Amino acid sequence: MTPANALPPRSVALVLGTRPELVKLAPVIRLLGSAAHLVHTGQHYDTDLSGRFLTELGLPDPTLLEGVGGKPRAVQISAALTQLDALFADEPPLAVVVQGDTNASLAGALAANARGIPLVHVEAGLRSHDRAMPEEHNRVVIDQLGDVLCAATEDNRDLLRAEGVPAGRVAVTGNTVVEAVHEHLPSAAARAELLAAHGVTADRYLLATVHRPENTDDPAALRAILTELAALAADDLPVLFAVHPRTKARLEAAGLGRLLAALTELPPLGYGEFLALARHAAVIVSDSGGVQEETTVLGRPLVVVRRSTERPEAMDAGFAELVAPGRAIGRAVRRRLGEGEAGLRRLASAPSPFGDGLASQRIVALLGALGSGARPGHTPSPLSVAA
Repeated sequence: MTPANALPPRSVALVLGTRPELVKLAPVIRLLGSAAHLVHTGQHYDTDLSGRFLTELGLPDPTLLEGVGGKPRAVQISAALTQLDALFADEPPLAVVVQGDTNASLAGALAANARGIPLVHVEAGLRSHDRAMPEEHNRVVIDQLGDVLCAATEDNRDLLRAEGVPAGRVAVTGNTVVEAVHEHLPSAAARAELLAAHGVTADRYLLATVHRPENTDDPAALRAILTELAALAADDLPVLFAVHPRTKARLEAAGLGRLLAALTELPPLGYGEFLALARHAAVIVSDSGGVQEETTVLGRPLVVVRRSTERPEAMDAGFAELVAPGRAIGRAVRRRLGEGEAGLRRLASAPSPFGDGLASQRIVALLGALGSGARPGHTPSPLSVAA
């Protein structure tokens, strides 16, 4: 097997376009060292958010594509695909790595497939079974194209096998989010300073984020969510609301800005700052997929405001519950609050269902095997972690 440091410089193209992808691929990129060629499609790119994440995560400057951000889905994919094809023609990588289910990931997968370049899909096998989600279509197509599918859990592997994916293409690696959280959670002293700066006490506040189109693009859903958050704040429970720029725009367009008055509005947060606030929140309310994973590492309860989820492991392990916009949010939060310190201790002692923190090492070992010409199904490294 070829170790990562024996791979040629810039020989592994890691194609991404959003902040969650930066977070989850950061441990892999660091292990690859000079072999990593970071390609950012610009799906979500601005200096305040993506640029800040690149700096905070210690990642190299990416090759940045143009004309992708802010465009409709089909235009994002086609614009990124055209530029990626040209890039891979000029500088063919030994392998292409994509993560998750974004438009950037699908474009990277299609570009690799078109050029006959081995494709490695990190976080393969997630399924919501909700065809109304564009992400569901993306992840299914990527998994069909992938040569090495890095499934986070045994359940993800089983879903892939049920779809007819050959066993030799699937490796259960765990999820890199476990490493990312452990690496970037600030120290206890730094977290205490941050909570003091926000005027909140550990275990005595709510942290909320909302950004998915099913919530932000539906004024009724957005109103229902903010109304419940405001009602919780009225119960003498400070609500810190990290407002995504897209959410802010939708709030203003729908004339719902007044509902923010009861909440403590936060600007976009760096990754470490978000983890620190999440670590000490009494309950977290979010529609984020990544937060469903991060809270299992932090040992905090989460109320997921969505119609479906591709991460049932967080629900099954008792960390999260799925609710619709509206009064179900308040009921779920108050139920969790009612569990008190005993409930928080129970979650803090429970293992994350997303792996043991060695996912990146397993993924890089698989890339090393590809670099040596080994067949993915014959990689001699351990490919399984306890769920």
